[in-house]
Amino acid sequence: MAVLQHACTAPLARALRSRAAASIASSPPVRLPRADSRVLLGLSEPELRQLALDFGQQSYRGKQLHDLLYKTKVKEIQDFSHLPQVFRESLREAGWRVGRSPVHHVVSAADGTLKILVKLEDNRLIETVGIPVEDGNGSFRLTACVSSQVGCPLRCSFCATGKGGFSRNLLPHEIVEQVLAIEDLFKHRVTNVVFMGMGEPMLNLKSVLEAHTCLNKDVQIGQRMMTISTVGVPNTIKMLATHKLQSTLAVSLHAPNQKLRETIVPSAKSYPLNALIDDCKHYFSETRRRVTFEYTLLAGINDGVEHAAELAEVIHTCGRGYHVNLIPFNPIEGSEYRRPYKKAVLAFMATLESKKITVSVRQTRGLDASAACGQLRNAHQKSPLVEVEPSAALPQISPC
Repeated sequence: MAVLQHACTAPLARALRSRAAASIASSPPVRLPRADSRVLLGLSEPELRQLALDFGQQSYRGKQLHDLLYKTKVKEIQDFSHLPQVFRESLREAGWRVGRSPVHHVVSAADGTLKILVKLEDNRLIETVGIPVEDGNGSFRLTACVSSQVGCPLRCSFCATGKGGFSRNLLPHEIVEQVLAIEDLFKHRVTNVVFMGMGEPMLNLKSVLEAHTCLNKDVQIGQRMMTISTVGVPNTIKMLATHKLQSTLAVSLHAPNQKLRETIVPSAKSYPLNALIDDCKHYFSETRRRVTFEYTLLAGINDGVEHAAELAEVIHTCGRGYHVNLIPFNPIEGSEYRRPYKKAVLAFMATLESKKITVSVRQTRGLDASAACGQLRNAHQKSPLVEVEPSAALPQISPC
């Protein structure tokens, strides 16, 4: 037993030391949740090779582990048939596990979209969406929309996720497993990942970055095929820029001025619009990657042509490298907001285009599968999660 305890502790210590060193070298200190140290999912091939060596196995067994996790997508250690039985038993006795969670519920839409609920180890539910798109030339694209938190503390007024409360941040492997679950259901590789599900990714930046690395290096999804979304958390966009990712940053504006934005996004009170725009300009200058501004259109609230003209003025201050993605509101139960008529959406778009703003309208997918983020989870986890004040979920960030 002492040998097993040492075998478990040694690779863990090495992995934690290497990750801590990389984190310290690349970013300011952030207070984040403790990662589960005995989960295989999320480990890189070098880390898995070292784990095999520490258990008295040859290094190539780590490569086999890597293939079983990310290619074959085996969910239980006892099913690692390519590995010696003694290695499998040693891993289990030392407390290691794969880190895959069961799919609790699946809802399909007529357009092929699948929304799933993943049941985590603590019985919390998170949403993940698989969006298939077949292009006119016959190519197939599968996008996974992943969650970064259980619930969300920011409580945007139109968002179903915030109405369900906030529980905790997701660990890196809990983000990665959402992509693998979508691949299992569609029997197809995920080509694109958007961090646009439940939660605010910037409030869980360390886990999001670790998951991003794993999805890129181990699951083999290109950085340019991934998008990280945020409603805006002070200092975090600058922090993200230091990593110089080749992924798209999507910033949820939802209003063309500070006063209106505060009524839609309460957390905007601590992050003035002009400061958010300045940080977006900094991100583009550091990464040369386009920033997308997400804008949810709410009928009679922010969808007038005067709002579009004002939004164009804001974006013109940024210079080039920006794009506006208009999102007609997905209706949710109990909301006072309404989805705008198509005529209003087209008028808003035309106003932006007349001001030389690059703009698109997001095609609404899965309306018959509780399309709005958080709707399906709220229906199945009826008791709201423990309420946490937004300030309690904010990362502790050193000044940039």
